[in-house]
Amino acid sequence: MWLYYLKLGLRSLRRSPTLTVLTVLMLATGIAACITTWTVYHLLSGDPLPDRSGQLFYVRLNPTPPGVEAADRLAPLMSYQDASALRQLAPQIEQTPVALGTIVIGSMAGKPRPSTAEGLLGRAPMFGLFAMHFRYGGPWSAADDASHARVVVLSEALNRQLFHGENSVGRVLPVGMHDYRVVGVLRPWSPQPRFYALSLGNRSYGGADGAFMPVTTQMDDGFVPENINCYAEPDFRHLARAPCVWLGYWVQLRSRPDQQAYRRLLAGYAGQQKSQGRFASARTGLDDLRAWLIHRKVVPEDVQLQANIAFGFLWICMVNTAGLLLAKCLRRSREIGTRRALGASRGAIFAQFLAESVAVGLAGGALGLLLSLAGLWAVRQQPVAYAALAHLDGSMFMLAWGVALAASVLAGLLPAWRASVLAPASQLKAM
Repeated sequence: MWLYYLKLGLRSLRRSPTLTVLTVLMLATGIAACITTWTVYHLLSGDPLPDRSGQLFYVRLNPTPPGVEAADRLAPLMSYQDASALRQLAPQIEQTPVALGTIVIGSMAGKPRPSTAEGLLGRAPMFGLFAMHFRYGGPWSAADDASHARVVVLSEALNRQLFHGENSVGRVLPVGMHDYRVVGVLRPWSPQPRFYALSLGNRSYGGADGAFMPVTTQMDDGFVPENINCYAEPDFRHLARAPCVWLGYWVQLRSRPDQQAYRRLLAGYAGQQKSQGRFASARTGLDDLRAWLIHRKVVPEDVQLQANIAFGFLWICMVNTAGLLLAKCLRRSREIGTRRALGASRGAIFAQFLAESVAVGLAGGALGLLLSLAGLWAVRQQPVAYAALAHLDGSMFMLAWGVALAASVLAGLLPAWRASVLAPASQLKAM
């Protein structure tokens, strides 16, 4: 019967094409605005590591010396001295400091000109913590960290650029004034947002880093961090002892007892540093990945506002669609009265007009998807870091049809009800 009602609805829509087009356009505009803004919001607010976001924690201390303004504020970064001390206090825990910087790649065979790449520095556990998988080779070892070995892991994109995508494990890469040995090549890895870079002076969204190297080695070779804050005169040649914060710090804590134990360890370490006069405050912070993203406000406020406005606009479009469908229904009162006199029940009339609304919704959904693609294309032209991510994925495609059907049914409830309660006798007398 629903196919029959849908056929009747389509025939009715063809009888008043102008009103039908206005109704479809109204609904499609609201769906397009909703899907466009919520696609962007969905991409920006996603979990970059859904399998381990509840186990991966970001560590914060308050390394501000006594007498410095804002001494009660937790810092997003820490010094190498504190990072080393925390690692020694809990060597059994998987943990790594991280830093960002630009590395200079020297001349190579076939590439006579130097080039630059974004580098991510850390320790050997970084690859396991951040769920990096390898196409060739593997990570460097803890012994490489300890011996300050000049080793490097390449991203797939940089390996393609430098070595034409071949297995480059064992090859030599000139970085700065030294030669580094390639030990691994990653599979595509580009979590969005780039959670590890939020406090390191780099963009929160976009392309992945190109080279991954031991932080200990890069300090020997004169590395300058992307983001560094010093409480005294900095000495970039001796970052290990410099009174500067420039490292993010991540730990993996698999259970609640582990988390509680690590919080106690942090509190004990901060209290000790305060008693020694290094820290002005013993406050500490330990945020899991999602809490850290919320704290850093990775979703811009204007994107959240646009998403809320889009839903309000969709509601307005639904109300207007309901008004147009109701006007169309009242114009067909004699037809409804005739059908009721011939034996059609109220339920049949209600189903017929609801099926007509669903037909409008399907047409509006199809047009709304096309308008959404145009809207996302416009977003990709914007000069913002997340612009390149604005693409319609499978979940948002299904959401678009779900919104279209829900909007059409809600908009069609009042007209369908109004049509079902019309008294057939009065309509027949007026004929």
